[in-house]
Amino acid sequence: MEEQDYKKLVDMITETIYKEIKPKEESFNLFSIPVEISNHHVHLTRDSLDILYGKDYELTKLRDLSQPGEFASNERVSIVGTNMKVIKKVRILGPLREYTQAELSITDGYFLGLNLPTRISGNIKGSPPIIFIGPKGVLSLSEGAIRAARHVHMTPKDAEYYQVKNGDRVKVEVSGEHGVIYKDVVIRVSEKSKLAFHLDTDEANAGNIKGTGSARIL
Repeated sequence: MEEQDYKKLVDMITETIYKEIKPKEESFNLFSIPVEISNHHVHLTRDSLDILYGKDYELTKLRDLSQPGEFASNERVSIVGTNMKVIKKVRILGPLREYTQAELSITDGYFLGLNLPTRISGNIKGSPPIIFIGPKGVLSLSEGAIRAARHVHMTPKDAEYYQVKNGDRVKVEVSGEHGVIYKDVVIRVSEKSKLAFHLDTDEANAGNIKGTGSARIL
Protein backbone atom coordinates (compact mmCIF):
# COMPACT_ATOMS: atom_id res chain seq x y z
CA MET A 1 0.00 0.00 0.00
CA GLU A 2 1.36 3.39 -0.96
CA GLU A 3 2.06 5.92 1.78
CA GLN A 4 -0.69 8.29 0.56
CA ASP A 5 -3.28 5.49 0.54
CA TYR A 6 -2.15 4.36 3.98
CA LYS A 7 -2.55 7.91 5.34
CA LYS A 8 -6.10 8.09 3.92
CA LEU A 9 -6.96 4.78 5.58
CA VAL A 10 -5.60 5.97 8.95
CA ASP A 11 -7.55 9.23 8.63
CA MET A 12 -10.76 7.31 7.88
CA ILE A 13 -10.29 5.03 10.90
CA THR A 14 -9.47 7.97 13.17
CA GLU A 15 -12.54 9.90 12.01
CA THR A 16 -14.79 6.86 12.57
CA ILE A 17 -13.48 6.30 16.10
CA TYR A 18 -13.83 10.00 16.90
CA LYS A 19 -17.44 10.02 15.80
CA GLU A 20 -18.15 7.02 18.02
CA ILE A 21 -16.57 8.38 21.19
CA LYS A 22 -17.25 12.10 20.85
CA PRO A 23 -20.95 12.05 21.89
CA LYS A 24 -20.15 9.95 24.94
CA GLU A 25 -17.25 12.16 26.01
CA GLU A 26 -19.31 15.32 25.58
CA SER A 27 -22.27 13.88 27.48
CA PHE A 28 -20.27 12.49 30.35
CA ASN A 29 -17.93 15.45 30.76
CA LEU A 30 -20.68 18.03 31.16
CA PHE A 31 -22.53 18.61 34.42
CA SER A 32 -25.83 18.73 32.56
CA ILE A 33 -28.22 16.79 34.81
CA PRO A 34 -30.24 18.80 37.37
CA VAL A 35 -30.02 17.53 40.95
CA GLU A 36 -33.16 17.48 43.11
CA ILE A 37 -33.49 16.67 46.80
CA SER A 38 -36.39 14.53 47.94
CA ASN A 39 -37.51 14.88 51.56
CA HIS A 40 -39.41 12.07 53.27
CA HIS A 41 -42.92 11.62 51.89
CA VAL A 42 -45.67 9.07 51.36
CA HIS A 43 -47.59 7.66 48.41
CA LEU A 44 -51.14 6.41 48.92
CA THR A 45 -53.71 4.28 47.16
CA ARG A 46 -57.34 5.33 46.89
CA ASP A 47 -58.28 2.97 49.73
CA SER A 48 -55.49 4.30 51.96
CA LEU A 49 -56.54 7.92 51.44
CA ASP A 50 -60.14 6.96 52.24
CA ILE A 51 -59.03 5.57 55.60
CA LEU A 52 -56.79 8.49 56.49
CA TYR A 53 -58.86 11.42 55.19
CA GLY A 54 -62.36 10.05 54.66
CA LYS A 55 -64.31 8.38 51.89
CA ASP A 56 -63.71 9.86 48.41
CA TYR A 57 -61.46 12.62 49.75
CA GLU A 58 -59.40 14.30 47.01
CA LEU A 59 -55.85 15.59 47.47
CA THR A 60 -55.38 19.34 47.03
CA LYS A 61 -52.32 20.58 45.18
CA LEU A 62 -49.70 22.67 46.97
CA ARG A 63 -47.26 22.79 44.05
CA ASP A 64 -46.22 20.84 40.98
CA LEU A 65 -43.13 18.67 41.13
CA SER A 66 -40.55 18.46 38.35
CA GLN A 67 -41.79 15.10 37.08
CA PRO A 68 -44.81 15.72 34.82
CA GLY A 69 -48.17 15.07 36.49
CA GLU A 70 -46.75 14.72 39.99
CA PHE A 71 -47.42 17.18 42.79
CA ALA A 72 -46.93 17.89 46.47
CA SER A 73 -50.28 18.02 48.23
CA ASN A 74 -51.39 20.15 51.14
CA GLU A 75 -52.30 16.97 53.01
CA ARG A 76 -49.96 15.36 55.49
CA VAL A 77 -49.87 12.37 57.81
CA SER A 78 -47.92 11.32 60.88
CA ILE A 79 -45.89 8.13 60.58
CA VAL A 80 -45.10 5.79 63.48
CA GLY A 81 -42.20 3.35 63.61
CA THR A 82 -41.80 0.03 65.38
CA ASN A 83 -40.37 1.84 68.43
CA MET A 84 -43.53 3.99 68.62
CA LYS A 85 -41.62 7.19 67.78
CA VAL A 86 -43.45 9.60 65.47
CA ILE A 87 -42.51 11.85 62.57
CA LYS A 88 -45.27 14.41 62.11
CA LYS A 89 -46.44 16.32 59.04
CA VAL A 90 -45.07 13.99 56.38
CA ARG A 91 -46.36 15.20 53.04
CA ILE A 92 -48.50 13.12 50.70
CA LEU A 93 -47.42 13.25 47.05
CA GLY A 94 -49.96 12.93 44.27
CA PRO A 95 -51.45 11.57 42.21
CA LEU A 96 -52.71 8.45 43.98
CA ARG A 97 -50.74 5.30 43.26
CA GLU A 98 -51.31 1.56 43.06
CA TYR A 99 -49.27 1.10 46.24
CA THR A 100 -48.94 2.73 49.66
CA GLN A 101 -45.48 3.42 51.01
CA ALA A 102 -43.32 5.78 53.05
CA GLU A 103 -40.05 6.94 51.42
CA LEU A 104 -37.64 7.74 54.24
CA SER A 105 -33.97 8.53 54.72
CA ILE A 106 -31.61 6.33 56.70
CA THR A 107 -31.68 8.97 59.47
CA ASP A 108 -35.49 8.67 59.55
CA GLY A 109 -35.10 4.90 59.78
CA TYR A 110 -32.76 5.15 62.76
CA PHE A 111 -35.21 7.46 64.52
CA LEU A 112 -38.19 5.17 63.86
CA GLY A 113 -36.34 1.94 64.68
CA LEU A 114 -36.57 0.67 61.10
CA ASN A 115 -33.98 -1.20 59.05
CA LEU A 116 -34.91 0.33 55.70
CA PRO A 117 -34.22 -1.57 52.47
CA THR A 118 -33.07 0.48 49.49
CA ARG A 119 -35.68 0.04 46.78
CA ILE A 120 -37.13 1.55 43.62
CA SER A 121 -40.42 3.25 44.46
CA GLY A 122 -43.26 0.72 44.51
CA ASN A 123 -41.09 -2.27 45.42
CA ILE A 124 -42.27 -2.75 49.00
CA LYS A 125 -42.37 -6.55 49.29
CA GLY A 126 -40.73 -7.63 52.55
CA SER A 127 -40.10 -4.05 53.72
CA PRO A 128 -40.70 -3.07 57.39
CA PRO A 129 -44.17 -2.32 58.77
CA ILE A 130 -45.27 1.27 59.22
CA ILE A 131 -48.27 3.12 60.67
CA PHE A 132 -49.86 6.24 59.14
CA ILE A 133 -52.12 8.54 61.17
CA GLY A 134 -54.48 10.91 59.38
CA PRO A 135 -57.26 13.23 60.55
CA LYS A 136 -59.95 10.58 59.96
CA GLY A 137 -58.23 7.30 60.73
CA VAL A 138 -55.17 5.12 61.30
CA LEU A 139 -53.60 2.84 58.69
CA SER A 140 -51.36 0.02 59.89
CA LEU A 141 -49.30 -1.60 57.14
CA SER A 142 -47.49 -4.92 57.36
CA GLU A 143 -44.93 -3.57 54.85
CA GLY A 144 -44.28 -0.26 53.12
CA ALA A 145 -41.29 1.57 54.63
CA ILE A 146 -38.35 1.96 52.24
CA ARG A 147 -35.38 4.10 51.44
CA ALA A 148 -35.72 5.15 47.81
CA ALA A 149 -32.79 4.11 45.61
CA ARG A 150 -31.02 7.15 44.22
CA HIS A 151 -31.93 7.45 40.58
CA VAL A 152 -31.91 9.52 37.41
CA HIS A 153 -35.18 10.17 35.61
CA MET A 154 -34.86 10.62 31.85
CA THR A 155 -36.71 10.26 28.56
CA PRO A 156 -35.73 7.71 25.88
CA LYS A 157 -34.08 10.58 23.99
CA ASP A 158 -32.02 11.45 27.06
CA ALA A 159 -31.07 7.80 27.47
CA GLU A 160 -29.82 7.69 23.90
CA TYR A 161 -27.80 10.86 24.45
CA TYR A 162 -26.20 9.57 27.66
CA GLN A 163 -25.82 6.06 26.22
CA VAL A 164 -27.68 4.26 29.01
CA LYS A 165 -30.88 2.21 29.24
CA ASN A 166 -33.66 1.69 31.75
CA GLY A 167 -32.49 -0.24 34.81
CA ASP A 168 -28.79 0.45 34.30
CA ARG A 169 -26.81 1.24 37.45
CA VAL A 170 -24.17 3.92 37.00
CA LYS A 171 -21.87 6.28 38.87
CA VAL A 172 -22.96 9.92 39.03
CA GLU A 173 -20.80 12.84 40.09
CA VAL A 174 -22.24 16.02 41.56
CA SER A 175 -20.35 19.26 40.90
CA GLY A 176 -19.12 21.71 43.51
CA GLU A 177 -16.37 22.22 46.05
CA HIS A 178 -17.64 19.26 48.04
CA GLY A 179 -18.65 17.20 45.03
CA VAL A 180 -19.42 13.53 45.60
CA ILE A 181 -19.46 10.49 43.32
CA TYR A 182 -22.55 8.37 43.99
CA LYS A 183 -22.39 4.70 43.07
CA ASP A 184 -25.23 2.35 42.16
CA VAL A 185 -27.51 5.05 40.73
CA VAL A 186 -30.51 3.57 38.92
CA ILE A 187 -31.47 4.85 35.47
CA ARG A 188 -35.25 5.23 35.11
CA VAL A 189 -36.40 5.84 31.54
CA SER A 190 -39.93 6.90 30.63
CA GLU A 191 -41.63 9.01 27.99
CA LYS A 192 -43.29 10.89 30.86
CA SER A 193 -40.05 11.72 32.67
CA LYS A 194 -38.09 14.94 32.95
CA LEU A 195 -34.31 14.78 33.32
CA ALA A 196 -33.34 14.89 37.01
CA PHE A 197 -31.04 13.15 39.50
CA HIS A 198 -32.94 12.44 42.72
CA LEU A 199 -31.23 12.19 46.11
CA ASP A 200 -32.67 11.95 49.60
CA THR A 201 -31.74 14.46 52.30
CA ASP A 202 -28.94 12.32 53.78
CA GLU A 203 -27.30 11.88 50.38
CA ALA A 204 -27.63 15.58 49.58
CA ASN A 205 -26.08 16.58 52.90
CA ALA A 206 -23.10 14.31 52.18
CA GLY A 207 -22.39 16.37 49.05
CA ASN A 208 -23.22 19.71 50.69
CA ILE A 209 -26.00 20.15 48.12
CA LYS A 210 -28.41 22.91 49.01
CA GLY A 211 -31.48 23.54 46.91
CA THR A 212 -30.30 22.56 43.44
CA GLY A 213 -27.14 21.36 41.77
CA SER A 214 -25.85 19.67 38.64
CA ALA A 215 -24.46 16.23 37.94
CA ARG A 216 -22.89 14.07 35.24
CA ILE A 217 -22.79 10.35 34.52
CA LEU A 218 -19.32 8.82 34.73
